[in-house]
Amino acid sequence: MNNITSILILIFLAITFLQSGYDKLFNWKDNVDWLKGHFSKTPLKNQVPLALANILVLELISGILCVVGCIELFVNNGRIFGFYGAVFSCITLLMLLFGQRIAKDYDGARTIVIYFIPAILAVYWLN
Repeated sequence: MNNITSILILIFLAITFLQSGYDKLFNWKDNVDWLKGHFSKTPLKNQVPLALANILVLELISGILCVVGCIELFVNNGRIFGFYGAVFSCITLLMLLFGQRIAKDYDGARTIVIYFIPAILAVYWLN
């Protein structure tokens, strides 16, 4: 039963981060332009492309680890890749939360918490 729950959460996280990474990768300029406005009154205003690249890498690592973790859990009940996928997901979400709080986008920050709850549960279940 716990494996099914863990697999479902890992699929949720994989979809979340792979889709988000895909969007950043293939719509880079639009994302940078929007984020420059979003962070224009923050200390991050001159760091947007670097910060976006950092988030992109973390999202791709998170998503890929979650996919591999699903396969590992399904095939041999292994939890290593899923655990690290969940941990990287939490780190990524905390970085996104930090950015939203710096930008004073409290609604955006609140939305990230919705994703953080299953991610932290995955860390707990896969540990």
